[in-house]
Amino acid sequence: MRVFGIDPGSLVTGYGVVEAEGNRLRALAWGTVRTSSKHALSERLKRIYNGLAEPLQTWQPDAVSVEQVFFADNPKTALTLGHARGVALLAVAHADIQLVEYSALEIKMAVVGYGRAAKSQVQQMVKHLLNLQAAPQPADAADALAAAICHSHTHSFRRRLS
Repeated sequence: MRVFGIDPGSLVTGYGVVEAEGNRLRALAWGTVRTSSKHALSERLKRIYNGLAEPLQTWQPDAVSVEQVFFADNPKTALTLGHARGVALLAVAHADIQLVEYSALEIKMAVVGYGRAAKSQVQQMVKHLLNLQAAPQPADAADALAAAICHSHTHSFRRRLS
């Protein structure tokens, strides 16, 4: 199963592609879509959409895993993040790929085994689980890979139960 993870952000959106074969996980690709706060919001959103549409088309995942957003420091930040997340979900919908969402707690539990894990712990476990020589950089890409790992584990577990 191939899972595409997305860590939405208004300035940096991370993505990562994980292939699950039995109990083995392998990172196929990861990266970020960067925007500038100097550009108009509409231009930033277009860049996020296009920056995700291309790798979605290239990697043809079976599912896309996205972290749910529950809060932000202030209303303006929450609204901007909501727009970025919306265009990310639109890119997935246009690619006609199954979308699944997980809370940050669920992702950390699946990757680290502790729902309140620090970002550095998540990065190190992503490195370990995907047998990488170094933790994926930037953290946004590691978070996207973590979202993909979470769905890979969850899907595998549910399949074994049925």
